[in-house]
Amino acid sequence: MKKVLVLEDETDIRDFVVINLRRSGYMPIEAGSGEEALELLSKNSDIAIAVLDVMLPGIDGFEVCRKIRASGSKMGIIMLTAMGQEMDKITGLMTGADDYITKPFSVAELMARIDAVARRLDSNEEPEEELISYGPFRLNVRNRTIDKNEKRLKLTQTEFAIMHYFMKNKGKALSRDEILQDVWGSEYTGDLKIVDVNIRRLRLKIEDDATAPTYISTIWGYGYKFGT
Repeated sequence: MKKVLVLEDETDIRDFVVINLRRSGYMPIEAGSGEEALELLSKNSDIAIAVLDVMLPGIDGFEVCRKIRASGSKMGIIMLTAMGQEMDKITGLMTGADDYITKPFSVAELMARIDAVARRLDSNEEPEEELISYGPFRLNVRNRTIDKNEKRLKLTQTEFAIMHYFMKNKGKALSRDEILQDVWGSEYTGDLKIVDVNIRRLRLKIEDDATAPTYISTIWGYGYKFGT
């Protein structure tokens, strides 16, 4: 049973999320503030997914997300953002979130997003593809690690999934829809923009110069290509 941290200062919304997590077979852990969330994270190293509200007094969801990623954790992170706050969505993703959902949200949509993150955490790949290499990169499917020039890269589960898909299809132009379906799943109902923001974040980690990428090239009006 996966533990899911729910950081939300509005009690009604938090109770609503917690009830549905329990019904779906998850073990929710509740926090009403960023400070409480960080304390719970320090005491529960096995938390698999965090659902973080952005707008909080004191330590907000962005800062909690930053601290989770700074610790090296690969837990799944979903941000809760206010309707129409486009910058909150982009900031959350660039901070290290895997996905975002806009308030008000439906139970079905929230659980679908959580389930999608959980599937990525549990994904088991084909044993014949255990090691994939390209240029300076060495990707280990079983260990879910990737090295560049023999130095370990710190990627989130979503970033790793994107790199895995790229390296399996090196040299091939991939549409945003293809990337979205492979990484987020066919049931994902969010914005295609999530692909662009995650690739922007990934470039910061794998490119020698993210402003002049040499590994992930943009196919304007279509998608992306990894390698030549």
